[in-house]
Amino acid sequence: QVQLVESGGGLVQAGGSLTLSCTTSGLSFGEYAMGWFRQAPGKEREGVSYITSRGGAIYYVDSVKGRFTITRDNAKNTLYLQMNSLKPEDTAMYYCAAARWLYSSGSGMLARSFDYWGQGTQVTVSL
Repeated sequence: QVQLVESGGGLVQAGGSLTLSCTTSGLSFGEYAMGWFRQAPGKEREGVSYITSRGGAIYYVDSVKGRFTITRDNAKNTLYLQMNSLKPEDTAMYYCAAARWLYSSGSGMLARSFDYWGQGTQVTVSL
């Protein structure tokens, strides 16, 4: 029923840019906060960014501030992550997720807030 599908990942050199997209179906997109998580080999899943249902609040993890931009197009049921000035440490599988309600955390994004998840798209940043 509910489906989230990421696209746009790939291989890019350090300093380059990529735009990730997350297309959704089967949910009332405009009622959900949307987020991006990433997981690198040997590391825990990390919340990268979220945007509330109407775009009124946005969060970025410190390591991507000033480089990444999260946006959404509610008319297209689509979430985006524009990634600029990419670094090798950005290499990870990136996952799109949808949250009907966001729960607070002093450390950032709580994965348990997110009800639906995509399959992931790989981002690899080379030197």
